Amino acid sequence: MAKEKFQLEYDMKSTPVQLLWSYIATANGLKEWFADDVKQNGKEMVLDWNGSEQTVVIVGMRTDKYVRYHWKEDADKNYFELKITVSEFTDNIVLTVTDFASTDELEESKDLWNYQIETLQRLLGCY
Repeated sequence: MAKEKFQLEYDMKSTPVQLLWSYIATANGLKEWFADDVKQNGKEMVLDWNGSEQTVVIVGMRTDKYVRYHWKEDADKNYFELKITVSEFTDNIVLTVTDFASTDELEESKDLWNYQIETLQRLLGCY
């Protein structure tokens, strides 16, 4: 079944770009909010959620701008991307999440990202 691409934007207030980058592009940062544990070996990261492991591969990166991950077990070319931009209107930092989900899982996927990013926002004091 084909998956639908979607994007979500989150206001990260005035979080320093380098700090946000460390949370979205490093194993230590990701295990603070995204997974229970993360081990990195080169461009591969093994993500652990309650003993269930999945591997992502970094397929694109521009420091302090974006990082794109591909699920290693996924035969499709779907990915998820975390992109940092500065709002032209407020100078606040915006984190854009791009991901893919099947139509019947779209709302659940969005809810999961909302939950995960809310955890990140709390860590960074974005409230």
